[in-house]
Amino acid sequence: MSAKDGHLHLLSHSGGQGGEASLTHQDSTCTAPLTIEPVTEGHAQVIPSNHYREILELPGHVAGHMFEEAKKIARSCARTTLRCESVSIVMCNGAAASQAVFHTHIHDNPRFEGDGFSWNLPPGFAAPPTHTRLDRTPALLRDARALTP
Repeated sequence: MSAKDGHLHLLSHSGGQGGEASLTHQDSTCTAPLTIEPVTEGHAQVIPSNHYREILELPGHVAGHMFEEAKKIARSCARTTLRCESVSIVMCNGAAASQAVFHTHIHDNPRFEGDGFSWNLPPGFAAPPTHTRLDRTPALLRDARALTP
């Protein structure tokens, strides 16, 4: 599948059985269709026009533009009659993070109390880590960041 095919696959998936996508926004950098598998009404995806498998490949200016569009969609949902008390903005990167379509995209999901969506948190989630463990992690991340171009 070519890069363009990946984008078209995601758009056609968002638009349904080979139908047209229901777009909330489109420009030269990204497209924002509604998904055909919405968590709630108004659930959109912000998809870059060029193919990037995951966020690690995504240029900063494209990521910034995509998140600006996600913010505009979130604000728009709150101004409509859609049921929207809050908004989840989510990007899954890699199979272990539940990325199912390997063309970077952001989920922009209107939320409300009792909407049925939940995060499955691991056992022991509520037990905070020790300060020693917390202090060790930033050093690992800073060292790795120094290696990042």
